[in-house]
Amino acid sequence: MTAAITPAAAAAPGDPTTARPVSVARGYRFEVVKLVSQWRIRLLVLACWIAPGLFVAGVSEQSTLPTDTLFGRWMHATGWAGPLVTLGFAGAWALPLLTSVVAGDVFAAEDRLGTWRHLLVVVRSPRRIFAAKALAGLTVILLLVAGLAVSSTVGGLLAVGDRPLVGLDGRLLAPGDAAVKVLLAWVCVLAPTLALAGIGLLGSVALGRSPMGLLLPALVALAMQLAQMLPLPVAVRLALPGDAFVDWKGLFTSPAQLTPLLIGIAVSLVWAVTATALAHVLFLRRDFTNPADDGSARRAVTAGVLPLAALLGATVAVVAATTTAQGSGIEQTKVERSLATEFAHLYRMQTRQLHRPAVTEARLRATAACGKAGVQDGARGPGNDWRCVVSWHLPGVAATGSAVYQLDITADGRFVADGDGPKEVNGYFLVRTPTGDAPNPLWQFDGDVDLLSTSPKG
Repeated sequence: MTAAITPAAAAAPGDPTTARPVSVARGYRFEVVKLVSQWRIRLLVLACWIAPGLFVAGVSEQSTLPTDTLFGRWMHATGWAGPLVTLGFAGAWALPLLTSVVAGDVFAAEDRLGTWRHLLVVVRSPRRIFAAKALAGLTVILLLVAGLAVSSTVGGLLAVGDRPLVGLDGRLLAPGDAAVKVLLAWVCVLAPTLALAGIGLLGSVALGRSPMGLLLPALVALAMQLAQMLPLPVAVRLALPGDAFVDWKGLFTSPAQLTPLLIGIAVSLVWAVTATALAHVLFLRRDFTNPADDGSARRAVTAGVLPLAALLGATVAVVAATTTAQGSGIEQTKVERSLATEFAHLYRMQTRQLHRPAVTEARLRATAACGKAGVQDGARGPGNDWRCVVSWHLPGVAATGSAVYQLDITADGRFVADGDGPKEVNGYFLVRTPTGDAPNPLWQFDGDVDLLSTSPKG
């Protein structure tokens, strides 16, 4: 085992270099230099600090926007929409791939090059080697995430400007508030990124030079994405380590939907600590005197897959016992409440843009009546077959206004409302704003249903 790399075996008796192992700080600096000296890491750093800004600036100048992405339809209106669009893409694809390239290869690279014995003779402490490599990988990952956030924000602000952002409940966020929420959203996705990084470290140690170790974080992220598309129970959804990649959207409602986000962050951190600890145990137990011992599938299953599967079961049980939501969490009364609230805020915005007499949300008294696939009472679950009628009252007008919307609700609670008449209320037409012509805000808009909220009574 590791006895082969003790100080006595590393150098002759009396050699002053046997006094103490290399410090973690020196090992950390050495590992960081090794990582950033690789051409692929330099290319990734360059891409993360330049490409998002160019993408956001370019898309903001186009007539067609990525409306299928959260906040994509507002990229013409404010520069703060760009970093959120980038965040949605990064959580689904970029961050899993980045953690695979960095964390999934930080240990396996030594197996491919056959340099473990040289490194152990110099450092003389497997624990310090592990700490230095893990911290160096974390540093590079944080540098890449910071590049994505800073570049997309700068690109959006330079292309469009520091303007208010429309939240997922229709409220208009001042530029300062939008900036704080965008920053918090990027900080929140660090937790699931760390979970993937821990899984990458585990795969790199357990599988050695096998390419599966490099691909493990990306494969886990892909599996979580597929699971998120299914109508899973809320407890199972929140117990997945990647749930915080989507729950940051709760920051853009009022009041903020913090409970799912905080649960997602806590679960991700538990996964990060557990996966890293398993990687550390495996690393210390490895026989470095055998050059052929660079990981095995059996070791990966017994020391990696089974403990993480047990962790998933434990987190599902804990979340189920500490939350009150049942089933998918998408219920008729909650959908009606979310839609009516957002409609009232956007109606007020439309009134201001069309230079009509001002009206407040309280005086509108907007309500919604929704059904799904012919079910008019007790409808629940995701789907694109929700149909809602929003009603409101204008001061001094006896007649009640109404508008029809088709809703497509995804399993994570996000919905897209598409206006279906009357045309003068929620049809497609352009309105003149201080920043130029923009589509009618009541035509199509994104919203969010709090999966853990309690359904209102009556």
